Amino acid sequence: MGRDIEGVCIAMCTPLDSTGEKVDDGRLRDYIDEILDTGMHSILVGAGTGEYAYMTEPEVRHLVEVCCSHIDGRVPVAVQTTRMGTAQTIEATKHAEDFGADAVMILPPWLESPFERGVIWHYEEIARHTNADIIMYNTPGSSGIEITTAMYRRLIAVDNIKYMKDSEGDLAKLQKFVAIGGKVLCGADPIAPYALMAGAVGWIWGVANVIPHECVQLYELIAAGKLGEALELWKLMEPLNSFLWDNDFGVEYLVGAKTAANMVGRNLGPNRKPQLPVTGDARVALQAAMSPLPVNKVVRDRLVYRSWEDEQDWLTSMSSRSPRPDSAEGTERSERSIARNP
Repeated sequence: MGRDIEGVCIAMCTPLDSTGEKVDDGRLRDYIDEILDTGMHSILVGAGTGEYAYMTEPEVRHLVEVCCSHIDGRVPVAVQTTRMGTAQTIEATKHAEDFGADAVMILPPWLESPFERGVIWHYEEIARHTNADIIMYNTPGSSGIEITTAMYRRLIAVDNIKYMKDSEGDLAKLQKFVAIGGKVLCGADPIAPYALMAGAVGWIWGVANVIPHECVQLYELIAAGKLGEALELWKLMEPLNSFLWDNDFGVEYLVGAKTAANMVGRNLGPNRKPQLPVTGDARVALQAAMSPLPVNKVVRDRLVYRSWEDEQDWLTSMSSRSPRPDSAEGTERSERSIARNP
């Protein structure tokens, strides 16, 4: 049994090179360090937001190996080991466990689904072959397969099936999962604070790639019972979360999250095709959604529209800049840092 996945677990974006066709290992390691510096509680490797679905099997395994080795026990790690077949999922799960994963996240088989009986067997069989904790993943809007409360009740009774990531977005149903037992992790952005107040133990959250400090702060406020302060912070966070969840610009969640992360200077590269860059209008809307957010490791003048070609050059120049401490820019950044972290 691994360490607990609780609090804010970032569904980590995967940094890619300028072509979008190769994982940038150096940037990946640097990005992990940046994430951990924010106080992040745990990391999910191979998330949907990390473009897992568009990677080959060797790429996914390489991603797991690089991430788990570099994290090196600093925080608990979950790895998505979803595969279509049970045998392949067991193999991927063992690989993740061998490299130190505390938990694995697994979708029900979604294409030509075996329905309820087969889904239950799938999870139970995987559980028999691993000591890692298992996070069931309920996202019927994407997978077409719903984990019902009856299925959850049966599966959560298995020793190492410990969690549910619930991305259905139904707060009433989430509360039923909480009442049954086990540990529920919210994966539906628009209900994030309310899910925690209703008994979820944390979030698996893609928006943490954009605003990790705010996500951690929101958790800490709610955990401390400072609900009024938490909801005031949530008012500032909600527009971005709502945009990523559902918008009128045809922006998929993983594209929106990575684009927003790039807009605040995280330099994660483009999305892998067939996911396309967002349009200019969508970037303007995304900028508006981020505009209420506190300045928290975000430089305001970065929130501007650029074409991807321009943005690529700009990100390269921004990432290579290392102002002297006594320069005007270095002084300004230092003052902002002190103001944020007195």
